[in-house]
Amino acid sequence: MSTGKLIIFSAPSGSGKTTIVKSLLSKDFKMQFSISATTRSPRGTEKDGVDYYFLSPDEFRTKIDADELLEWEEVYTDKYYGTLKSEVERITSKGNNIVFDVDVVGGLNIKKMYGEKAIAIFVKPPSIDELRNRLNGRGTDSAEVIEQRINKAEEELNYAPEFDHIIVNTDLNTAIVETEQLLNDFLND
Repeated sequence: MSTGKLIIFSAPSGSGKTTIVKSLLSKDFKMQFSISATTRSPRGTEKDGVDYYFLSPDEFRTKIDADELLEWEEVYTDKYYGTLKSEVERITSKGNNIVFDVDVVGGLNIKKMYGEKAIAIFVKPPSIDELRNRLNGRGTDSAEVIEQRINKAEEELNYAPEFDHIIVNTDLNTAIVETEQLLNDFLND
């Protein structure tokens, strides 16, 4: 039985990672997005098992204790987010590849666990100034939030050399083509 591989993406906010991942999901890479688990309540039309696996804080802690999570974080008291090991099995056992959009520490931990079965890709902005321009251009965040994201980005960039590949997103189309080539090489290996 063929099993799928793991494709891990990490990047600072505003690097273009989500746009790149969405483009890849529309291509023929047999990829499915990893559904995260969370203890927050569903928003709007979000559905359990589609948008997130919604768990109570006690259920989440039970899964942590039972070693059922690949990675997890308690963002605020009783507000957990994480990736269930069963999610990897659910997708890869069908021969599909699983895509992760996770923070740098979570991404490196997943890579460490799965080794050669995983590829870890860091999407990097061309510069901090360009990242600031992109975040300002979105028009969705206050100046204070943008500065927080810039500070976090500077911290996250320190982890980039630990990833298998770094894609510098100077031009979105070029970054997508480079990422597609990486995936072709990795998935056909």
